[in-house]
Amino acid sequence: MTVAVRAQNLSKRYRIGTAETRFRYGLLRDVLSDVVTTPVRLVKAFAGGGTRARDSASYIWALDDVSFDVEEGRVLGIVGRNGAGKSTLLKVLSRVTEPTKGLVTVRGRVGSLLEVGTGFHPELTGRENIYMNGAVLGMKRAEIERKFDEIVAFSEVEQFVDTPVKRYSSGMYLRLAFAVAAHLEPEILVVDEVLAVGDAEFQKKCLGKMGDVAQQGRTVLFVSHNMSAILRLTQETIVLKKGRLIKRAPTQEAVDYYLASGQAETGERIWEPDEIPPAAAPFRPVSLRIKDRQGRVVATVRSTEPAAIEMEYRLEAALTGLRVGMYLSTMRGEYVLTAFDVDDAKLYERFGARQPGHYISRCILPADFLNEGRYLLGVNASSFGVRRYFMDENALSFNVDISGAPGTQWPELRHGLIRPRLDWTIERVG
Repeated sequence: MTVAVRAQNLSKRYRIGTAETRFRYGLLRDVLSDVVTTPVRLVKAFAGGGTRARDSASYIWALDDVSFDVEEGRVLGIVGRNGAGKSTLLKVLSRVTEPTKGLVTVRGRVGSLLEVGTGFHPELTGRENIYMNGAVLGMKRAEIERKFDEIVAFSEVEQFVDTPVKRYSSGMYLRLAFAVAAHLEPEILVVDEVLAVGDAEFQKKCLGKMGDVAQQGRTVLFVSHNMSAILRLTQETIVLKKGRLIKRAPTQEAVDYYLASGQAETGERIWEPDEIPPAAAPFRPVSLRIKDRQGRVVATVRSTEPAAIEMEYRLEAALTGLRVGMYLSTMRGEYVLTAFDVDDAKLYERFGARQPGHYISRCILPADFLNEGRYLLGVNASSFGVRRYFMDENALSFNVDISGAPGTQWPELRHGLIRPRLDWTIERVG
C-alpha cells in the first residue's frame, strides 16, 4: 500500500529555562546589569569557561530519533504519559514546527486539530474562518460551499456563525474547529487530545465522526489518554516515552503494554519537573498516592476496608474556582466514577478561592465498594470549564483484593465493577 506519512529519525530540541531577551523591553537596572555582565560572559565563552556544559543542560529533546510509516487509510493511535512527546510529534507532522533533525514525508492534504481553534483568526467570523481554513487546505470555494452547511450544523453555532470567533466560548471554538478539521475532507486527519475540553455529549459526537472518517479510508493519527477511544478507533498504536518510540503493535497489544509498564507499582506517583507542562502553572502537582486504613501507602487495597486517595500539589499563585478531581477507571479505560474536591457546596465556599501554598486534596473510597481487579487513577485540575491546568488520566494503578468480601464463599466469578455489601432480608410469606 501507499505510505501516507513517513517519519525518519525525527528529533526535536527545545530550549528550556530563561527566555530570549533581545526583543524584551527591560527596566533600566536590567539594561545596566547587561552592560556590566555581557563582557564577562563573552570572555568566559571565548575561554571555554564551562558555558558548553550549561548550554547543553538548557535544552530538552522532546523527540529523540523517532521513525515510523503510516499507510493510506490506516488509523494510528499515539499514547504516552504527559511530556512523552505526543503533541510535539503531531506538530512536526502537521508542519506547525520544523524538526531539529530528521525528515517528514506527507502524501496529501493534512487537517490538524492540535489545540482549540488552531488556524483560526480571532478577528474573523466563524464563516470567514471556515473559508480560510478550506483555502489553506488547498480546497476550491465550490468544495467548501458544498460542505459549509454540514460543518455549521455539526458545530451547533448557527446563531453565531457571523460573529468574530474571539467572542466564542472555548466550547464553541472547539466545536467549530473540530467540524472544520473533520468535514473539509483532508486526506490525513491529525487530532490531539483536545476533545477533553468538550462536554461528554460532544466528545461522543466527535468520536463518532472520527470513526466515520476512518471508515471512508482516510488516514488518521489520534493522540488520546482515553484507552477506550484508542481501542475503538485505531488499528495500530505507538507508545512514546520521554521522546522515544518504545513500542509499535496492534492497538490491543500496545495498550496492554502501555498500561502494564507505565504504571507505578508502589501505590504512589511522584511527578518529576520535566513531566509537568509549563501550561500547568500556577498549579504544580507533587504526588498522588493511595493509602490503606492504617495510613500506609499501598499498591493493593482490601475491598472490605476503606482506602484514602491523596493528591498533593502546590499553588504558586492564587486561583479562583479551582477544582482538583480524580477519575477512577478500569485498565481498559472504562470509567467507574469521577469526583472533585469541591463537589460539596460547603467545601466550595471555603476553598473556592485558594491562596498560594502547599495543599493535599483527600477523599475516601468506602469499604465494600470495588470488585476484584486492577484500576487506574487519573487526576485533573481545572477551573470549572474555563481552563484545564493539569491532567494525567493514567497517573497511578492499584489492585483490589476481595478476601472476605460478600459472596466470596461461592466459587463463581462475580461480574461487575462494584461489589457492594447490600442489606438483604429473607422473609417467608407462605
